[in-house]
Amino acid sequence: MAHQRSKRLLAGVAVLALPLALAACGGDSGGGDDQATSGATTFTIWDYENDDSAMGQAWAKAIEIFETEHPDVKVVTEDQTFEQIQKNAKIFLTGDDVPDIMEYNKGNATAGQLASQGLITSLTDVATERGWDTTLPASIQTTAKYDEQGLMGSGDWYGVPNYGEFVGVYYNQDAFDQLGIAVPTTFEEFEASLKAFKDAGITPLATAGAEYPMGQLWYELVLHYGDRQLVDDYQLFANDVDFQGDAFTQATNKLDEWIKAGYIASDSAALTAEDMGVSFIGGTYPMMVSGSWWFGRLVEEVPFTWGQFLFPGNDLHPGSSGNLWVVPENAKAKDLAYDFIDITLRPEVQEVLGQAGGLPVAGDSSTITDEKTRELTENFENILGDDGLAYYPDWPVPGFYDVIVSELQSLINQSKSPTEVLDGLSTAYFEGKTDLTEG
Repeated sequence: MAHQRSKRLLAGVAVLALPLALAACGGDSGGGDDQATSGATTFTIWDYENDDSAMGQAWAKAIEIFETEHPDVKVVTEDQTFEQIQKNAKIFLTGDDVPDIMEYNKGNATAGQLASQGLITSLTDVATERGWDTTLPASIQTTAKYDEQGLMGSGDWYGVPNYGEFVGVYYNQDAFDQLGIAVPTTFEEFEASLKAFKDAGITPLATAGAEYPMGQLWYELVLHYGDRQLVDDYQLFANDVDFQGDAFTQATNKLDEWIKAGYIASDSAALTAEDMGVSFIGGTYPMMVSGSWWFGRLVEEVPFTWGQFLFPGNDLHPGSSGNLWVVPENAKAKDLAYDFIDITLRPEVQEVLGQAGGLPVAGDSSTITDEKTRELTENFENILGDDGLAYYPDWPVPGFYDVIVSELQSLINQSKSPTEVLDGLSTAYFEGKTDLTEG
């Protein structure tokens, strides 16, 4: 049967009584109980994906399968926006009018907070029963687990991702061919290509200092000089991080060197991610270091021959799972939610993701017919195979995104030295870490 899709506005939920949040903290976190799950005739899904996106298409396939297997259940999907759910989740999840399953962002400041406050259901037992703990690669599982403090990477499962994302290098093949520059496969060749373009009067790297791209370029360099232990220390607080240590110092010095050499435009401190993308699409810059989320747009808009490669010389790359499916603690049909999650990991749904460039986490790139989409997915599979996802530089503590943007803008403008930038990052990082772990 056709499912119902509607739009619910959550802007007014803030008028709910805030003390309700306290009532959720002692909730059952078993995840496998039968209370309020059997005999449900309605199953409600909240998500914020566009229907035409890879995820939207995959969810539609999952719903189709779900309806076939649960003919007596009415599926209701309610469109939200990322901002609505991000702002209001902690309030609306304390009530009884909650979805049975919900798309939510991963990380300490998002899913971790809901988990620590008892607002979403522990899925650990279900993950074992259904085999999700063996289906999903280790670095994907990291974003699904949160401890009692809501810190990512250990503890119980509180969400399940079924697609991924990563940062790599997009390049203008025509520009490379025009100057006879080979597409780089090593870090040394990458730097040589930067110099060759600059020597020809072309600024090689499209980036943006006013938003996330510059921070991700910096983090690529940190990962180039670092290792998995550094990622665990930085992202998961396994050990203290030394921002004046080798990896952070070498990376920040190298970025400073590239800025001084003119590999990055002097006005990029004020540019947004959209500015960066438009300039690459327009052919102004021959390379852009950014995420797989640009892929679909580049396919549609780029007028030249282009390609993609992983950041040369790196075993680790910025990236993660996509958003999580979480099950509210007050959901009335948890068993149906578990069935739906299971369906999203099946080959036929993962294949829909793959064909549309959605980076399936349990798919097979060999089934993808489009060459560029298959290349994108193979790059992601190579990262997963090497346990190479290293998450994003702003993830460790709330508010760190703005600090990274500001400090790297200062580096672009040459108003701060690399040492001063690292001091600024270190101060904010450790203050945020203290708030999370001791607050």
